[in-house]
Amino acid sequence: MSNIILPPTWRIPEREATPESLYYQSVSRRTYLKLMGLGAFALTSGLPGCSVEVSEERFSKNPKNYELSDIDKDVYPAPRNNLFEIDRQMTAEHIAAQYNNFYEFSEAKDDIWRRVGPFQPRPWDIEVVGLVQKPKKLTVDDLLRTMPLEERMYRHRCVEAWAMAVPWTGFPLKALIDQVEPLSTARYIRLTSFYSPKVAMGQRGYGPWPYREFLSIKEATNELSLLVTGVYGHPLPKQHGAPIRLVTPWKYGFKSIKSIVSIEFVAEQPATFWNTMAPQEYGLVANVNPAIPHPRWSQQTEKMIGTNERRPTIYLNGYAQWAGSLYS
Repeated sequence: MSNIILPPTWRIPEREATPESLYYQSVSRRTYLKLMGLGAFALTSGLPGCSVEVSEERFSKNPKNYELSDIDKDVYPAPRNNLFEIDRQMTAEHIAAQYNNFYEFSEAKDDIWRRVGPFQPRPWDIEVVGLVQKPKKLTVDDLLRTMPLEERMYRHRCVEAWAMAVPWTGFPLKALIDQVEPLSTARYIRLTSFYSPKVAMGQRGYGPWPYREFLSIKEATNELSLLVTGVYGHPLPKQHGAPIRLVTPWKYGFKSIKSIVSIEFVAEQPATFWNTMAPQEYGLVANVNPAIPHPRWSQQTEKMIGTNERRPTIYLNGYAQWAGSLYS
């Protein structure tokens, strides 16, 4: 008599199994929702960052998270450019240092400063490549020695409807662009952040890491576009995107890529991190515009972290005088 082996009741035919590609698409979406901090409630309401109270009482510590090198001591504080005066109170430094987005390290805005300790922003190289006459590989110290550093007080507006006012120190992106002499075929610049999942825990999850953003050449050479190396009169703390980040104050904050390692001049419009993750929520242009609502909340107003003052959102974040002509 031959042995008859009956399959277990839980086994299904191979033809009924979910294809591997569909499984990973499903996993990717669930992981993305987790990364974004979105549950069923969040998908039908505002993002937590829109309503959270961020006050002086909540943050009593003053995290440093930066060190002064010899060259830093020579260049900070930089002279103030008073052309860009603002209509609001400067955000307290310890509030700005403890409430920010840096998904490479954490989903929680008030937890990043605790997680960036192992991250080392020096030594640090930046490549400027692509459709240029004179590609360069520079260190941050090279830029500090040679670029026209100045301090500018800028408004900062997050797509999540919180805002702050910060004294950045940096130099016009145009100053670096002029040095490499872009070709006539270069229409965009693609900026790429660091990739180090050993120290940046957020990069171990789903996402098109490393973080990437882009500007058109016209945007990049605009007077407002700033490559930032410092804030509040000293080098950038790690949680602010040390040692060098982009700041474009007329755009939502997610366009201001942190900890840049590469600037590449390209002919075609590049993909970006957030537009790849959620194109319905993160536009490629991403200009501040109260008339264009986020799919899940209004952009009509913004909340100042620290004071929790609710203010009307200003078109182009109040910088139409400088950036308005880019989109006419």
